[in-house]
Amino acid sequence: MKYNRQAKILELIDRYAIETQEELAEKLKEMGMDVTQATISRDIKELRLIKVMTEDGKYKYAPFSQTENMLSNKLLTIFAESFVSCDYANNIVIVKTLPGMAQAAASAVDSLKWIEILGTIAGDDTIMIVCRAEKFAEELVEKFNRMKK
Repeated sequence: MKYNRQAKILELIDRYAIETQEELAEKLKEMGMDVTQATISRDIKELRLIKVMTEDGKYKYAPFSQTENMLSNKLLTIFAESFVSCDYANNIVIVKTLPGMAQAAASAVDSLKWIEILGTIAGDDTIMIVCRAEKFAEELVEKFNRMKK
């Protein structure tokens, strides 16, 4: 019952711009599910729903991962715009960025959550990326260099 209700909640917030718990409860009742505001509140917490601003300036419920993806896309744009060059030695990739942009660019790399990347360290205009193997470092440099062109 709980999993069906939560699946319906995810379906509803994907289909409609739902602003309040009351509105969500009303939509569920229209679907034949009798729920209380307290149940809705628990479901929102368990599903990790947050409110995001819509294009018309209102707020609606959205899954946390959806906003994470929007943030990742913005960070990748920042990475592409700040990228200057890169090279690798063994399993370490060094990325040169515009001055002051390395931390934002490293955050973009971290947001990718690629299993091949162990982590990043950023200075002012340089990022050090540690890869699991030299092969991954070489592939990463190729990907980054293709982005520049």
